[in-house]
Amino acid sequence: MTRIAFLLVPGLHLLDLAGPAQVFSTAADHRHPYRLSYIADQPDPAPGAPGQDGVVTAQGLPLRADTAWPDLTPDDIVLVPGWRWATRRPHALPVSPAAARRLARHHAAGGTVASVCAGAFALGQAGLLDGHRCTTHHELQDTLARRHRRATVVRDVLYVTDDRVVTSAGIASGIDLALHLLAVRHGPGAAARAARSMVVYARRNGDEPQASAMLRHRAHVSDAVHRAQDLIDTGYTRPLPLGDLAAAAGVSERTLTRRFTAATGLTPLRYQQELRLERAQHLIGQGATLEAAARSVGFTDARMLRRLRSRPQPPH
Repeated sequence: MTRIAFLLVPGLHLLDLAGPAQVFSTAADHRHPYRLSYIADQPDPAPGAPGQDGVVTAQGLPLRADTAWPDLTPDDIVLVPGWRWATRRPHALPVSPAAARRLARHHAAGGTVASVCAGAFALGQAGLLDGHRCTTHHELQDTLARRHRRATVVRDVLYVTDDRVVTSAGIASGIDLALHLLAVRHGPGAAARAARSMVVYARRNGDEPQASAMLRHRAHVSDAVHRAQDLIDTGYTRPLPLGDLAAAAGVSERTLTRRFTAATGLTPLRYQQELRLERAQHLIGQGATLEAAARSVGFTDARMLRRLRSRPQPPH
C-alpha cells in the first residue's frame, strides 16, 4: 500500500490539493494500492495562538486534517500543494521547521517528495532543491530562483522530476504531475484510465524531457491518432498489429501511419517502443535486471531493450 501524504498549509489552493488527490483516489478505485493522508501544518502562527487541527483554503473552505504524521516508507509520496502567495508575509516560512525536517528525512530515506505551485518553496526550505532542477508557477519562478540559488529553476514547463524531487507549475498542473507519477509507477495505461475516469483532457505537453511519454505525445488534435494511442497505452506490453490499430482508429494502415507520424513525430511502433523503454528504465531504476525489465514490458529478451537504450531519443 503506497501512502500519498498531503501537507496542508493555510491559504492552500483547493485545486492544488484536489487535482492530485482525485488522481490517486481514482487510481485506488482502479485497484492500485494507494491510501491518502492529510496533515495540517501551521508554519507561521500568530503569537500565543493555540494549536489547530485544520487549515482554511485560499477559497475560504476550512479543512480538517491530522496533525500527527503517519509512518512513511520509501515507497510513499509526500506532496505539498501550493498556496495563495499574496496572503503570506514576505519572509514567512513556507512550512513549519518540523515539517521541513520531515520532508528532508523522507527524501533521505529514499522517498519521493512533490509540490504544486508555491509548494516548491517548502521543498526549498527543506534543502531539497539544492543541486536539483525544479519549477513552479510562472509568476513565482524569479522569486524561487532568488531564494534558492543552488537550484536550477526550469521555466514555463508543467513539471520537472529530478532524483525523487518532483515539482510542478501552478494549480491544474498538479493533475499532470500526478498522472505522470501514476504512469511511472504503473505504466501509461493506468494513467490513461485515471484520466478518462476524471474526464481529463490528458493531452497537455509538459515540454519536459522527463515527462511521461503518454502525456508528451498527446499535444495534438487528431482523434484517429488518439484512438490508436489509447489502444497502445493500455496494451503496449503485447504485440499490436498495425491493422488492429488502424481498425480501432477507423482509418487505413497507411493513413494511420501518416497521421500518427505527423501528430507525434513517431510511427505507432516507435511510440509503443518508447512506452516500453520508459517503463523498463523505471523498473531498472528500482533494481530490476535488464533481462527482467525487458520481459516485463513485452520483449522476448534484453537485446531489443539494449538497442533502444543506446540509440538517440527523439526530441521532446
